[in-house]
Amino acid sequence: MAGDPRRLGWDERHGAGDFEGVGPNPTLTSAVSGLEPGRALELAAGSGTNAVWLAQQGWHTTAVDWSPVGLANGKAKADAAGVSVEWLERDLFAWSPPVGTYDLVAIVYLHVPPVERGPIYAAAAAAVAPGGRFVVVGHDRLHGAEGQGGPDPDRLFGADEIAAALVAADPDLVVERAEVVRRVPLPDRGPIDALIVVRRT
Repeated sequence: MAGDPRRLGWDERHGAGDFEGVGPNPTLTSAVSGLEPGRALELAAGSGTNAVWLAQQGWHTTAVDWSPVGLANGKAKADAAGVSVEWLERDLFAWSPPVGTYDLVAIVYLHVPPVERGPIYAAAAAAVAPGGRFVVVGHDRLHGAEGQGGPDPDRLFGADEIAAALVAADPDLVVERAEVVRRVPLPDRGPIDALIVVRRT
């Protein structure tokens, strides 16, 4: 993990300043608001903006990322907000969270090649406790052509395809939401997200 150039690149990005914007991801907050707080896990948490928000909503939150610089930034945010978050430095390509443990598992903007994405999503879904939810937010395929552009088009996805793959791999999952979320009204160009919410029966 320590020598992976991608991880080192994220250390550099987090060290250069907070690029996550102001406040939590709005697509995530719309999906989570109204849920009864319990145990939450955010994977690929970056500098912890979403994890801190979850903790502020009453969730007992664990944030996982492979960048120690990002995690340190997240801890500083949590301290400033007066909330408690468990910060874990883990490599999602080699580590899986404990099975059946969390009422909410969230992944926001983890854009990796599909061959790597599948195992990570499967492990994340397996970590959801009965009655809990797995929430995925990523840039939809439309984002490249109709949104703000980037990242690599091969790493974008549609909500329906992710939802179908999750349910096909785990029959105890039920799709609650699989939709395109335009965060800026047309004709303006803004982020176009794919939102997937599945619940474990």
